[in-house]
Amino acid sequence: MSDEGDSEDVVDAGASDVPGAEDPRDVLELDHVYEALDHPRRRRVCSLLADDDEWRLSELARSVAALEDGVPADAVSESSRERVYVSLYHSHVPKLAACGVVSFDADAETLSTAEHADQVLAALDAVGASVDPSDARAARDDTGVDDRPER
Repeated sequence: MSDEGDSEDVVDAGASDVPGAEDPRDVLELDHVYEALDHPRRRRVCSLLADDDEWRLSELARSVAALEDGVPADAVSESSRERVYVSLYHSHVPKLAACGVVSFDADAETLSTAEHADQVLAALDAVGASVDPSDARAARDDTGVDDRPER
């Protein structure tokens, strides 16, 4: 026999009021995680965001260039920093912002982690992605510019 009062005990598994359940609107879709981590330069940015959650764009560009060039940040050439800066400003930071990974203040040229950063950083960590300088060629290829020194 069923009592009508027992129906209150049934819980909708998709309800946002279930303890421990995440609201689906707060979960970054897996495609966006892949898009955020698709490019070596964005993986480097995310890796650096794991270390420090706020950056001036110029300093982030210098740090990314240092990783790509395999040199200390203070040894990065101005042309290398500028190349990375332009790529970050026009391509990679907007994509990360669209995915909710970073917030970008264009006037102050600063970025910080946003609501989905933890998910992307966890995915980066889980796949063991590196910021290996050998990916530098792929990062340069997105600009269409071959800025390697002439021999």
